[in-house]
Amino acid sequence: MNRARAGRSLRPASWPGGAKCAVALSFDSDHDTFELRDGGKSISALSQGHFGPRQGIPRIRRLLENNGIPATFFVPAISALHYPDEQGALVAEGHEIGLHGWIHERNTLLDETTERDLQYRAADTLEQITGIRPVGIRTPSWDFSENTLKITAEMGLLYDSSLMADVDCYELLLHGEPTGVIELPVEWIRDDAAYLVMDRWGGLRPQIAPHDILQIFIKEFDAAYEEGGIFQLTMHPDIIGHRSRIWILKELIAHIRDRRDVWFGTHADVVRHAKSACM
Repeated sequence: MNRARAGRSLRPASWPGGAKCAVALSFDSDHDTFELRDGGKSISALSQGHFGPRQGIPRIRRLLENNGIPATFFVPAISALHYPDEQGALVAEGHEIGLHGWIHERNTLLDETTERDLQYRAADTLEQITGIRPVGIRTPSWDFSENTLKITAEMGLLYDSSLMADVDCYELLLHGEPTGVIELPVEWIRDDAAYLVMDRWGGLRPQIAPHDILQIFIKEFDAAYEEGGIFQLTMHPDIIGHRSRIWILKELIAHIRDRRDVWFGTHADVVRHAKSACM
């Protein structure tokens, strides 16, 4: 229980500009790594991953640019190596690039030495490609080993965004002691993959229409707004980036824009404000 535990909650009285609610949009740019991490060689699966950089990312970039919204893109190092121009363009447009593993590996299958090596190598790679060293991490598949928090704190990272103990930012404790790492929590409820991923070899098929997913996200935002907290959303370019699905994000942004006292920030922006206001 104490290997990675939630400490005190960090909900500021207000957000930048006096806003009542913060919105943190994120995209996990897994691309080809979902197949490659297990040594997969399926041309079909790799083509599905290639949809993200070819179609998903351009649609997302246009939508964010048209609305003046900064977002955070969590990028496996292999994705960054395969598509370096994509990362450079995102940074130039004011978006944040965060850590998302080396090749979307499963942390709980790794020994401590290997996990540490891959996390440091991933940070070095993203820094070389973007010119900016990442300050936050989202572990692939939100997989969290007993060593992950120790390594993240050792690296001096500002935040993690992989755990689910709250809806507000909170301190992360390691064996009961503060680590200096702040959690910006995620939830499967606020993740497009939970509703829209299809497994062609299994029985898993998307069962929820885009309109119904939109209503879930709207209700999550409305509650965050009423509480004066954070609406955080996790999406994937190869999932939300399809023509019938980018509509969800477009409509959601329009709904959020109807509330004037809302602030959009990158995950790093949100964490820095919560930390400075509450600690």
